[in-house]
Order: sequence, then structure tokens, then C-alpha cells
Amino acid sequence: MSVSDPVQTQVPARHAGQGGPSAAAPQGDPDFDLAIRVKNVKVDYRTIVNPRANTLRHTLTGLGRRAANDRRVRMIHAVRGVSFDVPHGSVLGIIGANGAGKSTIMRAISGILPPSEGEIVVNGRISTLLALGVGFNGQLSGRDNVVLGSLAAGLTRRQVQERFEQITRWAELEDVIDLPMKAYSSGMYGRLAFGVSTHLDPDVLLIDEALSIVIVSHGIGAIREMCDDCIWMHKGEILRRGDPDEVTAEYLEFQGVPQEKSKAADEAADDDTDMLDDSMQMEDF
Repeated sequence: MSVSDPVQTQVPARHAGQGGPSAAAPQGDPDFDLAIRVKNVKVDYRTIVNPRANTLRHTLTGLGRRAANDRRVRMIHAVRGVSFDVPHGSVLGIIGANGAGKSTIMRAISGILPPSEGEIVVNGRISTLLALGVGFNGQLSGRDNVVLGSLAAGLTRRQVQERFEQITRWAELEDVIDLPMKAYSSGMYGRLAFGVSTHLDPDVLLIDEALSIVIVSHGIGAIREMCDDCIWMHKGEILRRGDPDEVTAEYLEFQGVPQEKSKAADEAADDDTDMLDDSMQMEDF
């Protein structure tokens, strides 16, 4: 898989922080020569924390009411001033422990989550495999969700018609495509969502977690095999960037994982046949 040159496919988009509008990156702009440019991006959000919520006494006495003075607002700094470029034709892997900010930066690149500060420039159409099926409506049929999801991704009705049969055949859902998606199993749901995402002819492909272009994964073997560049994130910052073999080796050493154990885990992950269900899981940040 690779990121193709978007010059003849679509006008590139520029996503600015602080809620700024999108703007085209003109030819001659150095950003235009890259698939992705991330400049000093920060992502912060607030969450309400109740310091006594985990006690039995609080649970029993708080039934039926909410004490406003029990609530505390906590600021989460999920991504802290991250910068990197992704040239056309390259495959970048991002690794790190849960809560490192991997999924957050991916969602920011895809436009799902606006950065608090900084700028993200993406040249070309993006297809994301972050949380499969986000936006699907369980009350609608599989057919309706394929059409709506494809149109929302920027395809024309003619393009949707041309790809519809391929999507349903790949997902092996020809016999149930007109049933409501709430009747689908998690595997059926995931296959259809995967089929829609991979039939968009994207210029930039973002892949998150177990489906392990920018790839976020805990599967070190997938990073080493598929990527030619690697970033190690830790607590919202880039700790190391370089050759995938070298960066993943340092990461495993930092995690205290013996190389023999890591190799065995990678081989077990390759044999996992239920990857679509695993991909539904979300990171903390």
C-alpha cells in the first residue's frame, strides 16, 4: 500500500488548529510536496472527575442525586506539540503504550478531532480505518449505510453504484445487505465498514490498532514488515523516530519485553482471525 500523488485527483485540504477554516495548499507551497504535514499540534480536552465516585459510601448515598461540589474538572493533554512530515509514497508506523496519544493524532489528521493548537496539512482524499463503522446507523439497511457512508466520504452517486457490488461481494453480505444493520453480527458489521473504507481509492490511508498511509498498531511485527518509517509516542510526545526495526527494538526494551517474547507475540497476532472485532476497541486518548 502506498500514498499516491494527489495532484490530479483532488484539491488538497489544509486543516488549521483553533477551529480555523480549511484552505487549499497551492502548488509551489512546500506542504504540497508532502502527503501529510503536522506542525506543533496539541490536543487538549476537559473531563469531569469525581474523586469519591469509586467508594461504596458515595455510591449508596449518591443514588438519585448528583452533588455538584463533588465534581472536578481535569485537563487532559493528549498530544503535546507534535510535528512530523509524511512524504508521498511512504508508510509511517506509530507505536506507543495505551494513552500515548496515537489514536488522538490519527483522529486529528483525519479531521475527526480538531487540534487545540497547531496545523495539519493533508494533500489528497483520506480514508480512515480508525473505529470501523463510526457513523453507521443500525436502524438502516446495510445498503443504505454503504450509500450514505460513501457519499459522506466524497464519492459521487455514480462512483457509489460502480463500487457497491464490489463492496458487498467482498464483505460476503449479498444475502443480507437489505436487512437493518442492528441485525448484523459484529463480524458482519466490521467487514462491511472495512469494505466501504477500502473502496474509496484514497490518497492517504490511516489505519488504527489491530488492522495494523499511517499505521497505528501494538503489533510490532506489522510495523516492521509494512513500514519504512516509525514514530514512538509517549505521553503525548514523540520520543523517537527512525528505522522501524531500531525504533521498535528500543520501544520493546523500554517496555521490558524480551525479543523472543515479542517475536512469539507477533506470530500469534498473525494467526488471529478475529481482527475486525478487535479493531472496534478504542484507546483511552
